[in-house]
Amino acid sequence: MRDLGVSQRDLLVQAIAHATGDMPTVGSAVWRAPLAQPNRLHAALRDCAGGRTVVVTGTLDRRLVLIEQKPGGTGTWTVADLSGQPHDTRTWPGWTKDNLLIADPGSWLSAAEITAEGRHRLARPRLLLASLYHPENFPLPRFPLAISDLARAARSTLLGQVELLDMQLGAELDDITARATSGEIDIVGISATFGQHDLMTRLLDELTAMPQPPLLVAGGSLTVRNEKILLERYPQLIIGRGAGEPTIADVLGHWHDDMAVQHIRGVGYAGAARGEGTLSIGPRRTPVVANRVQTDMWPELDLLDRTFACGGVAQLESSRGCTNYCSFCPRGHKGQWAGASPDALPWVLREIGAVVDRHPQVSRTLYLVDEEFIGRGDDAVSRALAVADTLQEAGFAWETSCRVDQAVRLDLDRAWHVERAHLWRGLVERGLRRCLFGVESGVTSILERFNKETTGTQNALAIRTLTALGVPPRFTYITFDQLMTLDELRQTYVFQGRTDLLLRPQPGLSVEEIVDGVRDEEWVAAHTTGKPFYTGISYMLVSMECLINAAYTRKAEAAGLTGEADPSMGRVQARFADWRIGVASHWAQLWIDRNFALDYTLKSLEKVLDGEPYALVRDLRRTIKTAGYRLLGGMVDAAGTADTAPERADELNDQCAGLADRLLAELRADLDPALGPVGESLPGRHQDTLRREHDRWSATDGWRLINLADPCGT
Repeated sequence: MRDLGVSQRDLLVQAIAHATGDMPTVGSAVWRAPLAQPNRLHAALRDCAGGRTVVVTGTLDRRLVLIEQKPGGTGTWTVADLSGQPHDTRTWPGWTKDNLLIADPGSWLSAAEITAEGRHRLARPRLLLASLYHPENFPLPRFPLAISDLARAARSTLLGQVELLDMQLGAELDDITARATSGEIDIVGISATFGQHDLMTRLLDELTAMPQPPLLVAGGSLTVRNEKILLERYPQLIIGRGAGEPTIADVLGHWHDDMAVQHIRGVGYAGAARGEGTLSIGPRRTPVVANRVQTDMWPELDLLDRTFACGGVAQLESSRGCTNYCSFCPRGHKGQWAGASPDALPWVLREIGAVVDRHPQVSRTLYLVDEEFIGRGDDAVSRALAVADTLQEAGFAWETSCRVDQAVRLDLDRAWHVERAHLWRGLVERGLRRCLFGVESGVTSILERFNKETTGTQNALAIRTLTALGVPPRFTYITFDQLMTLDELRQTYVFQGRTDLLLRPQPGLSVEEIVDGVRDEEWVAAHTTGKPFYTGISYMLVSMECLINAAYTRKAEAAGLTGEADPSMGRVQARFADWRIGVASHWAQLWIDRNFALDYTLKSLEKVLDGEPYALVRDLRRTIKTAGYRLLGGMVDAAGTADTAPERADELNDQCAGLADRLLAELRADLDPALGPVGESLPGRHQDTLRREHDRWSATDGWRLINLADPCGT
């Protein structure tokens, strides 16, 4: 059993000595190779192994090192579990039973006999996981959680070797293509989301043109929505339809002919099914594994160090799925809510913290990308507090997302609201830095159409409650939807401009006083910040995206508003029932896309800054939001006075264009002098990023769409 005072590096050195009879020399790369990066560790081990075959496999918390005891020997190996746990505590994959025989399973370090088949399975398949990206649209990176989760699932099988390439971190599409077509890769897994369809098809076109292409798997929000289109174009492609971990594990077994494609969990596929000569007609699907049985949702950290080096941020999940079925969000690939046990967090937080420690300039903030942090069930409050305690004990501030009905429920009593108020105040005390809430509207008729299961009154009370409790919020809001009326748009404009929603934090008041106070208009008037609600909206002027297979899309289709599919965004084209709102939505999207890269840069900088620099960047974003709100107000007025005849649409379009031009000129005049003090407060590399994006923003002429809107926040 491992002595808790012994480091993983010490165990690694012992394993080398056990296999070779010698300690690695001082200055050897093995003393410096990051244990969280198994491919670098493998290269370092190979340099000191004296021609012996080396395998590094297993997951970060149970990394397994295997070193051949004699070069080209008889099959005797040293097998070391760098966690220090005995080999017999590992859940060994079934294929190892007759192929990897541990001499001393009660120890972390043992000799072992490995068959030729076992050696083949440890070495193959060679899996490349690639994450796509348009840097011109999203200038700052985020840790690639999707492919990192898949890497862990793949390594847990002990089958083959895994490489990761992420275009956020300097890899070009040509680099991915070159590696995938090198003849050294057996399986290519592609992760693609909104706006990346062009990159994915370019890559798939290259790979499918090979005489013997690798096995191809694609996943992500975009691929699920484009499943039919992709399978028609690439019938040999396997589409991952769920979270992906069971799928990638099964794909590795499928490569070894352990299972047929129709037995891979959670996939869509086409072509001929194996067995009995059966021919598939059209796409086939296999069941997706439910979130509640996905007990392991942790990532490998190969790319975390590089993410920080590129100015990015760390991301993690503590739960998956959602507690609701909003009409605009296809739920099939996301599933119902399920949370991981807080007891599973400490080891991964410790490993993330070790990487963060090498980057002292990075804010020690972790971004939980949960759709819904708290969830449901009798233990929801205790679990949320336990997760927050664990994050705080690991030294992290953190941000996450949640539904507003976790703060206010009109169908529940005062005692429930007092308990939830204690929860939210407790989360802030435990390091919650910000929380995103999908308000989506303040108009009840729109919320009903969205199936949000909230009301405008409920949302208003929730915003007041959360801000008074000191929860730093940001909100998503869908300003335009295809089925809305002009009166609903006016109500939307009014709600976004309300100054009685964002309240000053009240740390000196009890939660009972706050729960009662937010329902008292005089109390609210005495405690408001005076800032309009739109300053808390993460992205202004967003329009509904009619996503493929969403319930809202079916409503729009029934109203005769939908058109052709747009695979770049996994949506269908849709016009507005009121053409005047359609013109306003079009110019709102042009405004978003014109300012998106700069605003996204500022938003990303918020994630890596603290103190005064953070506050200065927040102020810049408020300036952009205020200009957007003024645009919305001007377009609502123009739409209300426009001739209702559709043939007069050009007149309204010209009015909106003129308004957007004027407001953009004013925004430039406001931002240019303000950027100087902000830039001076930033670390050097962030100064360079902000200057580059501001120069690009300033130099851009005209208006164009870049198709980035995604109301689901995915």
